[in-house]
Amino acid sequence: MTDRDARSLSADALEALRRRAVAAVEAGVTRAEVARLFGVSRKTVGAWVAAYQRRGDEAFRPRRRGRRPGEQFALTAGQQAWIVRTIVTGLPELCGLPQRLWTRQAISELVREEFGILISSPTVSQYLTRWGLVEEHRLLEMRRGRVLSGRPREPRPGNEWIPDAEVLWLAWTRPHTSADPRRGPVEGRQNLLTGFRDYYGDVNVLLALSHRGMVFFQAQQGAFDVQQANEFLSRLTGQFNRGLNIVVCEWPAEHDGMLRAWPEPRPGRLSVRFTLG
Repeated sequence: MTDRDARSLSADALEALRRRAVAAVEAGVTRAEVARLFGVSRKTVGAWVAAYQRRGDEAFRPRRRGRRPGEQFALTAGQQAWIVRTIVTGLPELCGLPQRLWTRQAISELVREEFGILISSPTVSQYLTRWGLVEEHRLLEMRRGRVLSGRPREPRPGNEWIPDAEVLWLAWTRPHTSADPRRGPVEGRQNLLTGFRDYYGDVNVLLALSHRGMVFFQAQQGAFDVQQANEFLSRLTGQFNRGLNIVVCEWPAEHDGMLRAWPEPRPGRLSVRFTLG
């Protein structure tokens, strides 16, 4: 039997297999020997044992894996609403996660820790789009240079482009801003409330996209101030632990006044440019 064969077992058969494997390890048989006896990988045996140590007998019961088209969502409406509220009200560290900013991986880990459900990064992307927090098509537009601020700024002394530094595209968005205040916080397809009754308020998002497609973002209710925007850049530089060249592609016009004090100078560590419209 291989790991793939094990995954094809019925729920009852897989539960029995997990129980027998963990019981063998608990009895003193090495994980390598258990893996050989049951025809799975040593890594799989280790995962079963670790899950049992965390959750007890509940760990033996197989959870539903990825959904096929037409099947129900992996996360219930209530679980999705909880995740959105968690993202909007704080950073990953408040949830005991190691990431400095929200990423697809951080959200996947949050879901696993809170609900015991495994979801992949592509699935996280689908949820982020469904919620309206981070829309993939806008990230592609940022990478291709089609999202432009139209408000260029002259480079400041000490803000020179850093050779061989990481390049990131940055945007400040308001995912569910309504053009008509009588319609509330939801506008068109940018629907943060899809499937929910909850109201999340005036959500603002600062996000950065790397040339490798990695997304780093922070969300909150209300506009960012200078200190918060500088802290976002500090977290970005800490995430990469190297110099960064930031290209701002989108910035709300009503907050142009912040640009007189943002970003704070960090020669050799950070350079910020605005795209030309």
